[in-house]
Amino acid sequence: MSSSFSNMSTLEILNLNFNFIEGQIPKVIGSLINLRVLKLRGNKLKGSIPLSLSNALRLETLDLSYNSLHGNIPEGISNLHNMNGLVIQYNQFTGSIPLSVFNISRIEVIAFTGDSLSGSLPNGLCNGLPILKGLYLFENKLHGQMPTSLSICSQLRILSLSDNEFDGPIHSEIGRLSNLQSLSLGTNHFTGTFHFMNTNTIVSYYFRILFYYTLIARIIPQEIGNLVNLVKFAMEDN
Repeated sequence: MSSSFSNMSTLEILNLNFNFIEGQIPKVIGSLINLRVLKLRGNKLKGSIPLSLSNALRLETLDLSYNSLHGNIPEGISNLHNMNGLVIQYNQFTGSIPLSVFNISRIEVIAFTGDSLSGSLPNGLCNGLPILKGLYLFENKLHGQMPTSLSICSQLRILSLSDNEFDGPIHSEIGRLSNLQSLSLGTNHFTGTFHFMNTNTIVSYYFRILFYYTLIARIIPQEIGNLVNLVKFAMEDN
């Protein structure tokens, strides 16, 4: 990627998805003060996310998925207060998710799937995410318990925490998510009794539940029979 992008001061959308671009993301990207959309999905980019990107304060969508980027997710991303989509899936990022990411009040989608992120999720995770609709964190190395504060994300439609190292109970508070459409918690270490969510709150057309490869005890509750729009229910290998 050429550093001459810095001359395009009025550029608002930069979409270079699915090419064969190599090298690093140039630091001058952060000088594009009018940039709203940056999509570099499906290339061969390496290196880390430049810290200067936090200066692109108008940025709304950042998609760096399917590259070979590595290192930590920089804390400075939380400065992007206009961000509504943060998608950096299938790279080689390590370390923990910066807690400040969960304070971007306009964000609707957070997708960190298929990296090597570790650490736990903060219990106040949803306090700063009033309009979050999709949280994709599967295929990482995250651990600890599922935060009870997830129930505050009232607009959440998709919650995917599969293929991590979470443990402890699946909290019944998740039943308050009346807009939830897809719940995927498989291949973790959840234990205890599965408290099914309040089926009276499920009004969506489509509801998917995947709990495979967990350690849920006792019985499958009868309330599952009330899920008239259920598409798939999988609990194998328990």
